[in-house]
Amino acid sequence: METPAYKDPLSYAVIGCAMKVHSKMGPGFQEVIYQRCLAIELQKAFVPFTREQSHKVYSDDIEVGERRADFVIDNQIVVEIKALVKLEDVNIAQAKNYTVVYDFPKCLLINFGGSSLEYKLMFNPKYHPKQV
Repeated sequence: METPAYKDPLSYAVIGCAMKVHSKMGPGFQEVIYQRCLAIELQKAFVPFTREQSHKVYSDDIEVGERRADFVIDNQIVVEIKALVKLEDVNIAQAKNYTVVYDFPKCLLINFGGSSLEYKLMFNPKYHPKQV
């Protein structure tokens, strides 16, 4: 039986690494601290990643800027890190946009700032069309 898209081993591995970071560090640090800690946990778990990978942003085929993804996991998942008390709709919208603009199948938004780890897995409709 095939693993559902939302339960793939790669997403689970990243979420597991994030849980380890949150349980060790707790809330209250800046995003960069959680980035560094997550990089350590991903290395320990042998999860292939690139940190702060640059991506150009286009509008009508015209380059309008550049943005760096906190992590790109195995060229499949873009990971956006936050250190907020609680995720807000604007954070979720931003992560959804990154998934499409960066052209990755999935985006994992991870928030280390709350008393519990918060994460949202989003899918690029290009790769995960809605079933009719």
